[in-house]
Amino acid sequence: MNYSINNVTQVTDCDVLISWAEKEKAELTFKKISEERLTNKYASTSLEVEAILQGVLAEISAVETVISVLPDGQTKDEEIKKKVKLEYKKFLLENRKESYGAVALLEKELDLERINKELLEVDAFITTITNHKANL
Repeated sequence: MNYSINNVTQVTDCDVLISWAEKEKAELTFKKISEERLTNKYASTSLEVEAILQGVLAEISAVETVISVLPDGQTKDEEIKKKVKLEYKKFLLENRKESYGAVALLEKELDLERINKELLEVDAFITTITNHKANL
């Protein structure tokens, strides 16, 4: 970006701007590290949740098949209870998938990319001010 650098006429003003920009850079760097960790966690969790969910779906299908052929009685009742528990587990996994799934991962990746762009711009700003300071 083109900054109105010509309005800065004092070396002390340059020092203030550089100091401020360095603090911004430190905060962004910390934020970047945090976002990288979260992005990595989301990446691994999204794969894990999806794999577990597929297993639960397969198990529900198998239990439904068993229930359909069992005569009424205690065994069938136990299988129905098992199916209810599996459906609850499926519900929890689907909610977790919304929080840590592919969509959430993409959001985290976007957040990380924004921070990277901000860091680049802060570096460019520091360079611009430093060069201007040297010319004063």
